[in-house]
Amino acid sequence: MSRPDGLQQNQPRGIRSEEVAAIAAAVTCVTVVGIGLSLSIPLLSIEMERRGASSTLIGLNTAVAGIASICTVPFVPRLAARIGVAPLLGLALVVGAVSLALFPLLPGLALWFPLRFVFSMTLGALFVLSEYWINAAAPPERRGLVMGIYATVLAAGFAVGPLLLALVGTEGPAPYATGAVLMLAGGLPILLARGLSPTIETGSGRGILGYVRLAPGALAAALAYGAVETGIFAILPLYGLRLGYDAQGAAGLVSLIALGNVLFQIPFGWLADRLDRGAVLLGAGLAGAAGSALIPFAAGNPVAFGLLLLVWGGIAGTLYTVGLAMLGDRTPANDLAGANAAFVVLYNVGLMLGPPVIGGGLDLVPPHGFALALLALFLAFAGWLAATERSGPRS
Repeated sequence: MSRPDGLQQNQPRGIRSEEVAAIAAAVTCVTVVGIGLSLSIPLLSIEMERRGASSTLIGLNTAVAGIASICTVPFVPRLAARIGVAPLLGLALVVGAVSLALFPLLPGLALWFPLRFVFSMTLGALFVLSEYWINAAAPPERRGLVMGIYATVLAAGFAVGPLLLALVGTEGPAPYATGAVLMLAGGLPILLARGLSPTIETGSGRGILGYVRLAPGALAAALAYGAVETGIFAILPLYGLRLGYDAQGAAGLVSLIALGNVLFQIPFGWLADRLDRGAVLLGAGLAGAAGSALIPFAAGNPVAFGLLLLVWGGIAGTLYTVGLAMLGDRTPANDLAGANAAFVVLYNVGLMLGPPVIGGGLDLVPPHGFALALLALFLAFAGWLAATERSGPRS
């Protein structure tokens, strides 16, 4: 746990070889899944718009992912305790790949809602178990750096997804099949490292609100980042279309956000091991608000717009990295799986709220309502964090 002055209690030690192997397996799995996810979110948005859906309807379809995770993620630790972390990860990868491959085969958009529910159930299980595995394996005094490495590799995977769309296109079954194959490939590192997967311990039985009281700043970061990240991935391509980009160019804007994540997470993770993590989170929230306010002014200049997306996306991504590190600090070991599940639930509450709000902003104040909605979300997060962290860490 962090000391009040922001310095860590122990001098950093080296990471043991078995910790490195376990972290590498979980990171590789979730990164491959991230490639498939970053490919699927803009792909589904573009295809829905091609079929005549409004931005608000597209945002609502994306929000189904949040509903699915909220309904299922709280049960993941209990199920993993029964059948094992590695077997449950493998099952989720297979079901997720099959679900993604089915999207182009369904004739009507109405059927995309239940299919997205199933697809998102598997993603929720994948992320909560992978992140629990990483958090459990990371030495506490190196947790910020480990989470920074994890976020960097994951962000690299998220940058690859939209680039693959540029290669395989956004029409026909090819992009869906590509994402499905990538998800199945994520099972290989889990199979190789299955003997290193952690055992889920019996927790204290806290509910979601109990974890919110325990680590309000960390879980607020999950909520805010869920709203911002998924809203950006779903609606930024549509904003690009409004600005005059073609479909592949609009999807490619998301890669700039992801590239910023690649560049920023390790430095911010390193910083979060040496400074107060609440202060780092607050700075990121305020910087995200400033970047959102600048978007309408930079959007008319492709170079300035691209540079802004790069820096803004990188800073916004630190909400997730530092939030996870703070969660590990403030959670007892026997509650870590449940706390990670709560983190993913709050992320998905944000996922459920963010895209409709940002998509609705784009419809109500075209085209720059996209940026105004994001500005409001960042400011709300910063205000909540400042209020809750003023009283100090919970125990």
